[in-house]
Parts: sequence; structure tokens; C-alpha cells
Amino acid sequence: MKLLLDVMCGGLVAYLRMCGHDTVYAGDRDIEADDALLAVAEDEARTLLTRDVQLATRADDAILLESREVEAQLVELASVGVKLVLEDVPSYCGRCNGPLEDVELETSTPEYAPDPAERAVWRCRDCGQYFWRGSHWERVEHTLERVRDASRRE
Repeated sequence: MKLLLDVMCGGLVAYLRMCGHDTVYAGDRDIEADDALLAVAEDEARTLLTRDVQLATRADDAILLESREVEAQLVELASVGVKLVLEDVPSYCGRCNGPLEDVELETSTPEYAPDPAERAVWRCRDCGQYFWRGSHWERVEHTLERVRDASRRE
């Protein structure tokens, strides 16, 4: 899915990108005005995620979220059919939404990143950030498991 999150939904950005959704966050582009959000959503054919009832009614394609809590918002998204499963090979940078590429086994990585010969590592083509399946990945997976369980009960 191609998504545009207004500033009230920023806590969802990393989850959605890690699940393979092309996710633009209004705060990253300094977009605050409703008309500007609507223009970006239309120009880029994105579904708008918002907690603003009036804004949602003005959008061609929107998902209105009621909750303020991220996990509850994820449950709401799952209930309307948004796929919330981590990708085996991530596609989008969690920081900037740029495309990720594999880091070759012999490539040296920054001190904070693991050795690609020992663990799969990806690098953002746009901002240069490195990603791998570490403790953050595991925390996100556990959260998404709880979300899937909660959405099944609804």
C-alpha cells in the first residue's frame, strides 16, 4: 500500500515501512495544512491515515483512526485489511522511506551495524542508514503478533 500519515499518526511509520508499505509521514515533509496533505495524497495516489474526522471526509481515500495508542491503531488498521506482517526482506527505510539494498558480504559496515558476513544487512540508497534483524525487529514482531491476536478476537 502507498500511505500518507498525518502528524497525528507518526508512531505507525516504522511499523508500516517494516511491513512493506510505501509510507510517507507528513512530519518528514513538513506538511501540516489539510489542503497540502490532500494534494500529496491525490498526486501520489496514497491512502491518507488520520485521526482528523473532517480531513478524512475530504480525502478520496482515507482510513480514519480513533485511537491515540499505536498498538490500538495497528489493531484498527488490521481490522480494515491493512497487511501487518514483517517482510522477509525489507523494502523501505525506516528513517526516510527510501529503497533498501542488500549489503554485500565483504562490505565493511559502520561500527553500530553487524558484519554482513554474520547477519543480513540492508542499506538505504537515499539516506545511507543500515538495517538488520535485531532486537528492534523482534519487538516489532511481538507487537504485531499481539495485534493479529487482538484483531482476530474482534
